[in-house]
Amino acid sequence: MKIFKQLFIVGLCFLVFTACTTDSKKSTKKSTETTVKKEKTGQAFIKDDEGTATVLSIAIGSKSHTTLVAAVQAAELENVLVNAGPLMVFAPTNEAFAALPKGTVENLLKPENKNALANILKYHVTPGNYSKDFLKKFKKLGQANNQYVTIEIVDGEPMIGGAKILGSVKAGNGIVHVIDKVLLPPTKE
Repeated sequence: MKIFKQLFIVGLCFLVFTACTTDSKKSTKKSTETTVKKEKTGQAFIKDDEGTATVLSIAIGSKSHTTLVAAVQAAELENVLVNAGPLMVFAPTNEAFAALPKGTVENLLKPENKNALANILKYHVTPGNYSKDFLKKFKKLGQANNQYVTIEIVDGEPMIGGAKILGSVKAGNGIVHVIDKVLLPPTKE
């Protein structure tokens, strides 16, 4: 009878031990599966129905800026455009992107060109929150890519790097100036 009790206890311990290791293997497998999914994180992906629109949400909500939004997403710059700011974004329209040489946009959207695309997009962002009229006081602006864009006054209107401001929309973290041309940073020599 003593041997039977000992075998029973050993068997019970074996079952408990194997059950615990099976559960830990399952939980390890589950946690591995959830980390494989790459979910986008950061402020840009928090849903907020009550706040003032950010420069990013304004672009996302505009049918005229779908190419710009696709480029921002390809360069993974969404979180930059929801920061507190103030940010002044010069937002080219879909037509402005279409005016680039054929294949340019498609080429820039490739993963291997992410850095070049990010540089171009950062050339469209300036720290500040200046109205179209206030921009007339400047000759150049320092952009987020550490380069400068020139401002010229043509027929009383500010031209940003040769682009005309078509309209402006105030945002909770800055302002969006809709422009008719994609700004290309000067090449570094």
